[in-house]
Amino acid sequence: MRGRSIGTAVAAVSAFVAAAHVVPAATWLAGPRRTWLPALAGAGRPDHVALTFDDGPDPRSTPAFLAALDELGVRSTFFVLGERALCHRELSREIVRRGHELAVHGWTHDRPWRPAPAREVRRLARAAHAVAEVSGTAPDWYRPPYGILTGDRLLAAHRTGLRPVLWTAWGRDWTARATAGSVAATVLPDLRGGGTVVLHDTDRHAQPGCWQAALAALPLLVGACRAAGLTVGPLREHGIARPAPGGGGAAVADPWPGDGGVVR
Repeated sequence: MRGRSIGTAVAAVSAFVAAAHVVPAATWLAGPRRTWLPALAGAGRPDHVALTFDDGPDPRSTPAFLAALDELGVRSTFFVLGERALCHRELSREIVRRGHELAVHGWTHDRPWRPAPAREVRRLARAAHAVAEVSGTAPDWYRPPYGILTGDRLLAAHRTGLRPVLWTAWGRDWTARATAGSVAATVLPDLRGGGTVVLHDTDRHAQPGCWQAALAALPLLVGACRAAGLTVGPLREHGIARPAPGGGGAAVADPWPGDGGVVR
C-alpha cells in the first residue's frame, strides 16, 4: 500500500512537471496569444509595425538583408543565436553599426523536448552574454526557436532578464516553394498597425535558398505598410507594454479594435 502511494505521488509530480513544461507552449497558437497576451504577441504602437528576423547571423545571406534594409531606409530587430553571434562577431557588430537591434534567439536552434530548467537558464544566459559582448548593449528581447515558449524557457527568460516576444504575422518563408509573392500574401492578411512580423535572414534551419524569398518580399511588405500610413522599425521603437503586475498579460487594450489599421 505504501509503495502504491509513493508511486501515485511520483506520477502526480511527473504530471505536474510535464504540464508546467508544455502548457505555456500553447502560446504558439496565434489566436489565443493575440487575444490574451498581446505583449507576448508583439502588439505595439498602432502606427508602427515591428520587422524582425530569426536564426542568423549568416555571412552568406545576412549582408544582403542589411543592404536591402539600407536601401528601404528601414531598421529592424535580428534575433540571433548565441553561438552564431560569437562565430560571426564582425557581422553581428555590423548589424548594430547599421542601426539595427540584436535580440536573443537562444544559444542553438534546438527543440525543448524534455523539461530542463537549469540547462535552459544556463544556455539562455550564455546567449544573452554573447549578444551583449558583440553589440556592447544588454539585449532586451527573447524569442525561442520555433516560437515554442515552454515553462522552463519562460523561467529562463525571467531569470535572465529578457522579455519574451513572438509575432502577429509570419511569412512561411522557410519552405522550398516560398516566393516573394507567397511571403507577402501570407504576411499581409495578418498585418495591422501594432503588429510584429517575423521573417528569416538565413536558411540554416530551413530549405536551402529560401531566404531569397524573404529578401525579395521586403519591398512589397514595407511598401504596403507605408501605403497604409504605418512606419516600420525595430522592437525597441514598437512600444510594447510591460506585462501587468502578477504576469497576467499586457497592461494595454487590444490595439486592433475591429478591422482598423489593417494593411490591404
